[in-house]
Amino acid sequence: MRFGGLTAVQKFSACVEEGRIVGLIGPNGAGKTTCFNMITGFYVPSEGQVLFQGVDITGLPPHQVCGRGIARTFQNIRLFKNETVLQNVMIAGHVRQTSPWWGKAMGLPSAIREEQDLRERSLALLDAVGLSQLAMEQADSLPYGAQRRLEIARALATNPRFLLLDEPAAGMNPQESEALMAFIRNIRDRFSLTILLIEHDMKVVMGVCEHIWVLDYGVCIAEGEPTAIRSNPKVIEAYLGEEAPVHA
Repeated sequence: MRFGGLTAVQKFSACVEEGRIVGLIGPNGAGKTTCFNMITGFYVPSEGQVLFQGVDITGLPPHQVCGRGIARTFQNIRLFKNETVLQNVMIAGHVRQTSPWWGKAMGLPSAIREEQDLRERSLALLDAVGLSQLAMEQADSLPYGAQRRLEIARALATNPRFLLLDEPAAGMNPQESEALMAFIRNIRDRFSLTILLIEHDMKVVMGVCEHIWVLDYGVCIAEGEPTAIRSNPKVIEAYLGEEAPVHA
């Protein structure tokens, strides 16, 4: 991915196996979020392809990528802050809507039934992420950690097969980060997901990821299982630091 004369990501190739939890790490500016943006259609790669389940989705706009089964969260939380918690999830669920957008306003029975089903599914998703009791609260009134879970619930409402999490532990304390690891494993198993996450919290990365890619200045300098990444000299020098093999 090039921006003018700057190459943000180059010669990066990754194959994510279905059903796994994998990670993409590296220093700030390494190109991690740029990779997410290429996968999800926010950027069109300058070269190369994005394949999902064997199909070339390179260049598809974000809503079509989402429709194919890929959902994401963002490094900076992007909720509909003036809507309720439930409305945030229902809005995301409309990507799977089959009735015309005007159907409910016109009183079409099929549209009304579909909206009722969407409401029930959204409430079930909120229950799955521990937010059902806050369904009618305004989204921006939630504590930070709850907003993170709501953003994940909103992504799940699109019925994805592949979920991309951009720094889900950002701003969390150690106890919240510990709970996040169990939460990620739970949603992977419960919703039959494949998960790719960007994260700077090495405890989360090493604790939950089964395979890791490491970017530095847009180039993949290492990949492998957490134990191999933690002891890789290039990774230690570029990102983890000398103390990482002992304390990570």
